[in-house]
Amino acid sequence: MTRPSRPTTLFTGAGLLDPGAGTRTPGWLLVEDGRIARSGGDPAPEVGDAVEVVDLGGATLMPGLIDAHVHPTAFSADLGAAMDHSPSYVAAYAARSLNDMLRRGFTTVRDVAGGDWGLARAVDEGLVDGPRLMFGGKALSQTGGHGDFRGPGRQGNGTHACCPGAGLVCDGPTEFRRAAREQLRTGAHHLKIMLSGGVASPTDRIDSTQSSEDEIRAVVEEAEAANRYVTGHAYTARAVNRGLRLGVRCIEHGNLIDESSIELFLEHDAFLVPTLVTYRELARRGEQEGLPPESRAKVDTVLARGLDALRAAHEAGVNLVFGSDLLGGMQDRQSEEFAIRGTVQPAADVLRAATVNAARLLGLEGEVGTLREGARADLIVVDGDPLADISVLADPARTIRTVLRDGLVRHRRADSL
Repeated sequence: MTRPSRPTTLFTGAGLLDPGAGTRTPGWLLVEDGRIARSGGDPAPEVGDAVEVVDLGGATLMPGLIDAHVHPTAFSADLGAAMDHSPSYVAAYAARSLNDMLRRGFTTVRDVAGGDWGLARAVDEGLVDGPRLMFGGKALSQTGGHGDFRGPGRQGNGTHACCPGAGLVCDGPTEFRRAAREQLRTGAHHLKIMLSGGVASPTDRIDSTQSSEDEIRAVVEEAEAANRYVTGHAYTARAVNRGLRLGVRCIEHGNLIDESSIELFLEHDAFLVPTLVTYRELARRGEQEGLPPESRAKVDTVLARGLDALRAAHEAGVNLVFGSDLLGGMQDRQSEEFAIRGTVQPAADVLRAATVNAARLLGLEGEVGTLREGARADLIVVDGDPLADISVLADPARTIRTVLRDGLVRHRRADSL
């Protein structure tokens, strides 16, 4: 496929937001061949006629956002429904979902169960206009675990590698090892394993531990051999601590962690990806979005404790990363995670979670999530100052003026044309 030409553009009159430093300063930024070439304070340099000059009029120019917990293939909150749907339907839904994420300013996302190499390739080749997609394939789950979305009366393992669905059911270290190798064979950027019960799975308890120690070790060994990492779904301190001790690099959710968990996060330099907005939306709209009754009953268990866990992890200096984890029609609330976190964290720290911290987790440090020279020109133009008011990013339809990925304009708000 022919790649579009990448213009050379000089942005002037900008408030350059550096999330690493937590500063916003007046200045200019030059984009060449899809990368950030130079930047500096006013006045802007003189450039030739071949360079497009864009005066931002004081708007904020900042790195594109990163969401490290998305499920664009999840067309319903009933994750078991995917097993009975056409792969082409799921792909079409995912294409729209990813485009919506891009329009909200997310230029890189990490799919942590459901997306695959084909969807990532479609984005890379421009068949789908969406954020850069870092995928892990299917999540690995024991029978009856969080990746087993069968109801109690459904027989068979319910999952097949070639069919839609978020999970693969495995039992024993040999099956987990083989499944891990299969995901890595397709180019997975990480592996996901279920370490505890979850909300969306119909037959397990939130407070259960899942995957035996031998099973977890097998997956960690395969990831490390491939220079990849393992992320684990876990809520309780018992499940989180077990995973961290066995080499799991990142924990998704972690709503029920305690001080012992925080000590292990710090000891292992591990990452935590809270996903608070999804519980709020599941409580509000889960029933209408297809969440089964047995799953709706679990929401309150994790909803109340999520902010407390985030506050404790933030105060201790744990590596925190932005995630949303929304399903089906609730994905339109993705950006509201910023406002929720802003009730507990300073704006600068919330921004780091969605930029530099996320980039480090994804192995893209210096490439995305930064205005550093040589980084990819993944940029968003924002009306307002997110450092002064993080809720600016919670209303992208109103505040995000332009989105660039690799130096190309991917979205421009109609009233900014």
